[in-house]
Amino acid sequence: MTTPTPRACVVIPAHNEATVIGRCLRALADDGVPLEVVVAANACTDDTAARARAVPGVSVVETPVASKPAALNLGDAAGTVFPRIYLDADIELRDGAVAALVAALSTKEPRVAAPQVRFDTERSSWGVRHYYEVFTRLPYATQGLVGLGVYGVSAAGRARFDRFPDLQADDTFVQRLFAPHERLRVEGSFVVRAPRNLRSLVRVRTRIAQGNTALARHELPAAPATFAQTTHGTTRALAALVRRRPTLAPSALVYLAVTVAARLRAARPSDRWHRDESTR
Repeated sequence: MTTPTPRACVVIPAHNEATVIGRCLRALADDGVPLEVVVAANACTDDTAARARAVPGVSVVETPVASKPAALNLGDAAGTVFPRIYLDADIELRDGAVAALVAALSTKEPRVAAPQVRFDTERSSWGVRHYYEVFTRLPYATQGLVGLGVYGVSAAGRARFDRFPDLQADDTFVQRLFAPHERLRVEGSFVVRAPRNLRSLVRVRTRIAQGNTALARHELPAAPATFAQTTHGTTRALAALVRRRPTLAPSALVYLAVTVAARLRAARPSDRWHRDESTR
């Protein structure tokens, strides 16, 4: 039987993701689109690589370096097909998202695309649920957001940069390479399992804040984003949301508390990797 020609390459950086890599890969297979799938296992001390290799059609490359950017570059180098889709190992693509990404990015134009995010808060605490009640309604999440665990680029889009820089905010780095009209929201969805408690949520948001600060310094060394500037923008967006939806006021307070706590923690010097273990 002839093997179908892959219509896209999916690069999955993975560090000790044995508990989640299976569901990520199963979701890809369920879409029915022929794919070149490369799992870039970095500094794994569990059986992530073995579990990925057990899935038919999946290639695995490994590095002893614990670095998401290094894993992305390693997986990228192993890929041979465009469009290119970058997918976190704990994300599940659903509702035809793979086919929609491939269709949108099979173009000669530079494009970046992502499906609609769905946060699974079924097992989350009330505080986490309140947080996402607000997060999913803010302009950051509704207006041209690309990332949160998956994004794809056309061949021309990928040509806009050489290698992933040594930054954790790879999705934001890529998004900023494209004008708003070049960022596409496609059909389908992807599932992000929300942290189960507020402590885990603050860890996740701390990591994101650290990544965004590093990215600002990388791109604009003379004028990086400051805590005061970003907090002011968040406060204005929250105020506008509550004016439109007064019933969201309690949720807005939770959102603001988590955001401030995360940004304060992110401002402290630290080499610690803040990963949510509550969903793994």
